[in-house]
Amino acid sequence: MERTRVIIADDESVIRADLREMLTNLGYLVVGEVGDGQSAVNVARELKPDVVIMDIKMPDLDGIEAAKVLTQEKVAPVLLLTAYSQRDLIDRAKEAGVVGYLVKPFREQEIVPAIEIALERFKEFRELEKEVGSLRETLETRKIVDRAKGLLMDQQGLTEAEAFRKIQKMSMNTRKPMKEIAEAIILAHEAKT
Repeated sequence: MERTRVIIADDESVIRADLREMLTNLGYLVVGEVGDGQSAVNVARELKPDVVIMDIKMPDLDGIEAAKVLTQEKVAPVLLLTAYSQRDLIDRAKEAGVVGYLVKPFREQEIVPAIEIALERFKEFRELEKEVGSLRETLETRKIVDRAKGLLMDQQGLTEAEAFRKIQKMSMNTRKPMKEIAEAIILAHEAKT
């Protein structure tokens, strides 16, 4: 089984070392360690870890801003690790798309569930995104095919079913998607007008 790859970002080297040891003992593979938010973003972009565990208060770019970048770019889920539990930080973390939040000092038995839940939520998020993309593509195809059907009905006096079958047959004969055939029909019509 492949080990979960982790990047640790904390400005305190002692915390990084403790966390690395803890994660290694738990079977995780620490692939990178950094001391500031900007480095966390750069290293995560390069190494594409499974999860980033990041402190909030860091130089250059705080953990929440770094998490926001990583979330927007869909690089990896971010688990925030912090000594602070103020409401405004929690709200900022939620807005940034952080998938987990651990308050220091944390115990070893708290980190595994936090990481596993973060990984699962990120996976679900990516699957939903894929599904939304697929639905968008289906809707766009349907709109284009409907427009082409309408043109065939007007130009050739076909019923809706006949126009659809004509597009479908052209698609099968040319081994091209119906969307491409419909786009060609629309383009040909626009070229005439």
